Amino acid sequence: MIAIVDYKAGNLTSVKYAFEALGEETLVTGNPEEIAQASKVVFPGVGAAKSAMENLRNLDLLEIVKSAALEKPFLGICLGMQILFEATEEDGGVETLGIIPGRVRRFPDSKEHKVPSIGWNRVEPMGEYFYFVHSYWGEITPYTIGRSTHGDVEFTSCVKRGKMLACQFHPEKSGRAGLEFLKSWLEIC
Repeated sequence: MIAIVDYKAGNLTSVKYAFEALGEETLVTGNPEEIAQASKVVFPGVGAAKSAMENLRNLDLLEIVKSAALEKPFLGICLGMQILFEATEEDGGVETLGIIPGRVRRFPDSKEHKVPSIGWNRVEPMGEYFYFVHSYWGEITPYTIGRSTHGDVEFTSCVKRGKMLACQFHPEKSGRAGLEFLKSWLEIC
């Protein structure tokens, strides 16, 4: 069973449908015990880091999400990846989970490259295009396995540490490439 963490900051329905399209049984839950019992955990995200971290604390999910990321097959998506870093510049600076070394920074404003970055972007070395919606980006780290660019900024678009995999893009909104990415994650698990 895949637990999709409901911390009031996720794109839960589209993530659930993507896994169901692959024949997987899912449970959308904000219950720490159900997350602890799940064989795999998905940590989706849409929104702002400060409110997401507050929600994790208020819903008593902080420790179970952190331990799941370190111990179980775990997939973080978009904000769910950014929160795995040590800190973010968003909302004036927020300390996050600290599982991935480095910071999350805001894209610089420019006439040529709009912020937020919305649309299809290539992930190297995969060579595939995925759908992104973000104003903030994770630094390149020793755990970076996928990179993308927006303007002059090269950023982490995919990161892996142990059984944890996380992506800045939205595989659930990335068509065939996104479903293949999710299927690969399931096979690796």
